[in-house]
Amino acid sequence: MILKEQTFSRHKASLAKVCSSNPIKKVFLNRVLLHSLRYCHWFLVLFVLFFQGNVQAQTKKIDSLKTALEKHTESDSTQVMLLYYLAFEHFRTDLGISNDYLQKAEVLSDSLDFNAGKARVLYLKGILENTRSEYGKSLDYFQQSLDYYKSINHKAGIASIYTAFGITHYDLSQYDEAIEAYKKASEIYAALKDTTELVTCLINSGNAYSESGNFNDAISNYKHALKLSEDSRDEDGVSYVYTNLGVVYKKQGNYPLAIDYLNKALDFDKKTGDMLGMAIKLHDLGEVYNSLKDNEKSLRYHQQSLAYSTKIGNKRLMAMNEASIGNIFKDEKAYSKALENYQRSLETSRQIENVRHTAICYNNIAEVNLLLDEPVQARTNFMEARDICLNTGNRDILPTSLLGIAETYVFEKKYREALAFVNEGKQMAEELELLENQKKAAGLLTIIYENTHLYKKALESHQQFKALNDSLFNKENIEKITQIEYEYKYKQALDSANIRELKLTKTVLATSQDLDRSNQNLLWAIIGILLVSIFLGSMIFYQKFNTIKVKNQSIITEQKLLRSQMNPHFVFNSLSVLQGMILNKEEKKSVDYLAKFSRLLRITLENSRDKMVLLSQELAAVENYMALQNLENDAYEFSITIDEGIDGSLFKIPPMLIQPFIENAIEHAFAKQTTDRKIEMHLKYLNEELVCIIKDNGIGIDSQKEKNGNGKKSLATQITSERLKILSTYFKMKGSVAIEDRAKYNKKGTVVTLVLPHEKLETA
Repeated sequence: MILKEQTFSRHKASLAKVCSSNPIKKVFLNRVLLHSLRYCHWFLVLFVLFFQGNVQAQTKKIDSLKTALEKHTESDSTQVMLLYYLAFEHFRTDLGISNDYLQKAEVLSDSLDFNAGKARVLYLKGILENTRSEYGKSLDYFQQSLDYYKSINHKAGIASIYTAFGITHYDLSQYDEAIEAYKKASEIYAALKDTTELVTCLINSGNAYSESGNFNDAISNYKHALKLSEDSRDEDGVSYVYTNLGVVYKKQGNYPLAIDYLNKALDFDKKTGDMLGMAIKLHDLGEVYNSLKDNEKSLRYHQQSLAYSTKIGNKRLMAMNEASIGNIFKDEKAYSKALENYQRSLETSRQIENVRHTAICYNNIAEVNLLLDEPVQARTNFMEARDICLNTGNRDILPTSLLGIAETYVFEKKYREALAFVNEGKQMAEELELLENQKKAAGLLTIIYENTHLYKKALESHQQFKALNDSLFNKENIEKITQIEYEYKYKQALDSANIRELKLTKTVLATSQDLDRSNQNLLWAIIGILLVSIFLGSMIFYQKFNTIKVKNQSIITEQKLLRSQMNPHFVFNSLSVLQGMILNKEEKKSVDYLAKFSRLLRITLENSRDKMVLLSQELAAVENYMALQNLENDAYEFSITIDEGIDGSLFKIPPMLIQPFIENAIEHAFAKQTTDRKIEMHLKYLNEELVCIIKDNGIGIDSQKEKNGNGKKSLATQITSERLKILSTYFKMKGSVAIEDRAKYNKKGTVVTLVLPHEKLETA
């Protein structure tokens, strides 16, 4: 059996991906936005250029950047960033031009002492060295970039460097260091609520776990990343998870699922023109078809992958494809060609210090040595691979080396020495669920037991080999098992009649016990199915009942709110004011009052029909209400302030949430205060929460409670608080109300803080 390097594909894990995929640009732009507040004088230029770039071709982006650079003649931080982004855009197409722009950006950053520019330049330099497999230089540049990011406390930049550390340690087969770096990055991205980069860290951590043989943690990380990507509709994130799941399924022998996931990922790379991505997926598909013994398809995929990887100069992928093509020539018995490919792969792997693939090359060369009847040379190479695996923790390759050593001893008929290595390799293969290795171990045990005359164990091992073999039995398999069964039965025939009689008695007894046990198991199975059905039915009923209950509570609360919203006291007062105006013959004023009153009624009734209304409509209702209160004598000084980031036509909120608290302030806050009555309302959008703050300069809620004695809330306020709880559950979004006396802050009055459930509409 030959083990190939399986898990090369990574979600943004290859640092070459940083400059070759749209998702990275989206993440990168987020970092520009985070950094923009600190360098606002160039932010507007970059914002226009790069957000247009999301819908234009790369050439247009480069042309736009060049135009902006020509027009911007001043040597400042803006020019640094324009040079940096030109280097960034040329990265995937022309490394020479990219490096020229990067050098100019570096010189200008140094002259300006612009730390943010220095950090970005060093970061991209580290990426360039990583793509050339110069990992030591890459780590040095990343460390320098990290120091600059820390000096300006740029959290997103710090996290990106930790991710880069993880990727580079991964490429050096330093998996524990890689996982630790990803954890540091994950903590920062979680605090920043950056789901895209959090997905990146999950996938990269999964890759590191996979390479160290911890497949359970690897699959757990991949599936978590897949769910986050699907929830956020991140197509490229889904594509990268598909790739990694395809690789893991291939390792586990689930070839149909592996092909399905890898083809989905390849389609996405073709659509985006990602040359490195295509090279990776083609390599992985070639590996799957090699496992299926379809050498024609496997060779075609690997040759295409080798052509792409050579074109972009990715030595790691070149080495892997050379090894894979060597495997195909080995299967075709073209051993000299196979050794040539293996040697090229080994030389490249050593050159780039890829110790994992170096071990794989030694295993592959050893396999050919065995086929050429060179067991001593084969054992030397297998042991080289074993020592590398033990030193680097590559547990998934180690069983191949151990079983290979055992096979060299079997070749020399040294069965006792072989048995120790087979058992060690078999145990590790079972722990890691490596079916190909388990199958090989079973085959070797069959040979060992047969030649040491342990025919029963030989039969059991061959039966295990059959169970692990995915293909149909061929003639050779059938003849082999028939021979083993005959030898085992012949030895039985030599036993005494008493032994045969005792064995027959035990067989009858065992059969009877098996039958009883089978009936008992069937009964327990039926009982289990019934219990599970009852439990599931109860859960479904409970969920439906709970859903109906929440809907009913919502309807009842909304009805109460509607009745409280148009309370008779307010209507009576309004009509009394209107009557006074008419009696005083204030015709113009009375008509204006009646128009505003009618408009308020109409808005209130229209809003009550919908679960969500535009924020602008709700604010219009509040403004109309206050206009009515002030129309007669300007009794209240009312103001609304809205943060710049909030567009009332792009937010929807549940209706009739704000006005009850305005009414409450008018009714209770100014009982003995006839002048200087202020009500302020402030809307802000922070951390994806829409917050409304209502302040008055009245007597304060604590004084109201002392005056009322029982501290009873107003009906509208109480209903709105209950409704917020229900709406939070319904929309799965935080909604809350907090009422405080401003005396805590050495001020007069009450402050109400509302966190409003909302929907944010997409701009056209």
